[in-house]
Amino acid sequence: MISDLPCVLFAGGKSSRMGEDKSLLPFGGFSTLAEYQYRRLLCLFERVYLSSKDPEKFGFDAPVLLDPEGADFAPTAGFVSAFRSLKDERIMALSVDTPFVDASVFETLIAADNGECDAIIAKTASGTHPLCGIYRRSLLEEMERMLHEGDHRLGKLLAASNTLYVPFEDEEAFANLNHPHEYHRALSRFCAPDK
Repeated sequence: MISDLPCVLFAGGKSSRMGEDKSLLPFGGFSTLAEYQYRRLLCLFERVYLSSKDPEKFGFDAPVLLDPEGADFAPTAGFVSAFRSLKDERIMALSVDTPFVDASVFETLIAADNGECDAIIAKTASGTHPLCGIYRRSLLEEMERMLHEGDHRLGKLLAASNTLYVPFEDEEAFANLNHPHEYHRALSRFCAPDK
């Protein structure tokens, strides 16, 4: 285990660019990407939760944090639900479609947390990665306001908060599986871990 920090795996998006629910695509020897991510994260974090609108869709046993009733398909809904459901002051957030973010990334983010920031977010030359980072409860009130107003711009929230951006050189670690060609490329570069 690298941390007792709870890890929330965001798997409640629309997947509109993929054309089907990407969290349910096969990956890494598992029947779904969501289960692959959940199982590997359980080796790193004491507690792992799935953030979603549908508790029944995954087909494997895992704790699910349900988005607030009537909420849009947006990460803000998942953050509000996570902080309302969990007692922790901070959570590690990861998008379900980033299967190559590894332990070294999490360790670097955790080591960078000096306790004074609202968020600690991964950044590469291509930009920031809002769904790979540590978020503090200090952001909950603003997230609730954003959710109520239908404003889901995490980048705007982070820019207006006390956010520490942690630089990483390896772009490939943060590869998103948004489109079918990105998913197939990820399958081709994936090496199944030793079991």
